[in-house]
Amino acid sequence: MTTDSPSLRWVKSSYSGSGGSCVEWAPAHASATGIVPVRDSKNSNGPVLNASAEAFAFFVAGVKAGEFGTI
Repeated sequence: MTTDSPSLRWVKSSYSGSGGSCVEWAPAHASATGIVPVRDSKNSNGPVLNASAEAFAFFVAGVKAGEFGTI
């Protein structure tokens, strides 16, 4: 994990509902570097999790398939 970089442009996940469980990612950075930064949208100054594009793609596929259950 890293701290936030002010140069990143963050986008809220389309899967984030209004229940407060929201994540953001920086797609332009991911496209340019192959590293996908992810953070909690409620804590924009908090830590950032960096994942490889491949790992993030597997994670998103798992979420779409319902492999992680619900909160």
